[in-house]
Amino acid sequence: MSASSAPAPQADQADQQPAKPKKKNPISKIPFWAQILTGLVLGVLLGWLANSQDIGWLATTLDTVGSLFVQLLKLAVAPLVFFAIFVSITNLRQVQNAARLATRTLLWFMITSLIAVAIGIVIGLVTNPGAGTGLTAADGKKPEGAGSWIDFLTGIIPTDIITPFQDLEVLQIVFLAVVAGIAALALGEKAKPVLNLSSSILELLQKALWWVILLAPIGTIGLIGHAIEDYGWNLISKYATFTADIYIGCALVLFGVYPLLLATVAKVSPIQFFKGAWPAIQLAFVSRSSVGTMPVTQRVTERLGVQKEYASFAVPFGATTKMDGCAAIYPALAAIFIAQIFDVQLGIKEYILIVFVSVIGSAATAGLTGATVMLTLTLSTLGLPLEGVGLLMAIDPILDMMRTATNVAGQVVVPVIVSSREKILDHDMYNSASASPIDDDDHEAKPAVDVESKEREPVPA
Repeated sequence: MSASSAPAPQADQADQQPAKPKKKNPISKIPFWAQILTGLVLGVLLGWLANSQDIGWLATTLDTVGSLFVQLLKLAVAPLVFFAIFVSITNLRQVQNAARLATRTLLWFMITSLIAVAIGIVIGLVTNPGAGTGLTAADGKKPEGAGSWIDFLTGIIPTDIITPFQDLEVLQIVFLAVVAGIAALALGEKAKPVLNLSSSILELLQKALWWVILLAPIGTIGLIGHAIEDYGWNLISKYATFTADIYIGCALVLFGVYPLLLATVAKVSPIQFFKGAWPAIQLAFVSRSSVGTMPVTQRVTERLGVQKEYASFAVPFGATTKMDGCAAIYPALAAIFIAQIFDVQLGIKEYILIVFVSVIGSAATAGLTGATVMLTLTLSTLGLPLEGVGLLMAIDPILDMMRTATNVAGQVVVPVIVSSREKILDHDMYNSASASPIDDDDHEAKPAVDVESKEREPVPA
């Protein structure tokens, strides 16, 4: 044997040595839900302290921390929405019966929105949230901008390509992404370089957004603390019934309607659903942004057994159009609340209009924090004073947490229902879903399931 060939076995042995596991940050060992809960508790305590003791520097710090967290989330919204929807449309060509899946998805979006808005109307009629608050029409303030059907319809098509990204007009960005995606499908192989680049950009954006998501516990301290400090318990008490109505309505949909649909329509375990979807639901509660939560939402949807190609379509569209909390329960209760404050009687026609706006106009919410556009659209359709928006802006952050958590849960429920009905849901993955947090490389560590090789595996005796 020559001297030059002697080191070869050592090289082979070196190649066969297992790679050393990456060292994890000690903080990552703490469950994400525990980090969020700690942030909530600290935020409430610090907000109460800043409010009761009138500590100016603490109030400023809480406001700054919360604002920076939301600003970081919004920074990725425009490119993330565009590339997520663009790539998801082109990925649909890899899914059998893509048109059928898309149609069923949109249909279930509308069905669940219809149920949610009906629950909101019933709760409002039973509790009369605007009665006995002490608020009057003089307390209202007209918003700077208002939504209308003309603005909604004409605002879908942008006047240029730059403005939607500059002004964060999410609905226009969705329009551009859909058109570009359909054009890419029509071009076929010629569009492959663009598709590869877009997929890489999407991965880059999701990686960067994941770093922001890891800051959620700190952002929670600022957001909750600022809400408590700025509004105080006295103001919150004036909206006690309305706030309770929103939380009860969202809870009925989140823990009542969704589990019922999962058990009866999808025929899967609701408990397993919450185990798998919980990381996205709790992040939505804190961040108040469906789009900001979208990377986690898509991963938990895949973890629940939904095909990646279908999930990459359903989740981005859901994050911009599926809003059971912000676009169904909230505008229904808000319209009743404002009508009672301004002493306006609502009839059958007005309630039908509330249902129509909630089911058809939900895209106006656009997956961002808050639901002001949807509320102004509802009020203008009903002919209610837009000054009522000012009454609800004071309490909006407290309401938006539960609304967004409901939104995101619905964005996971519908793909699971559709997948199960179309018999493409991986029930083994669904039944093995756990409440463990989603890691940054969670989806990368698990290769796609090879159905053929799975079938060839020997069955144990």
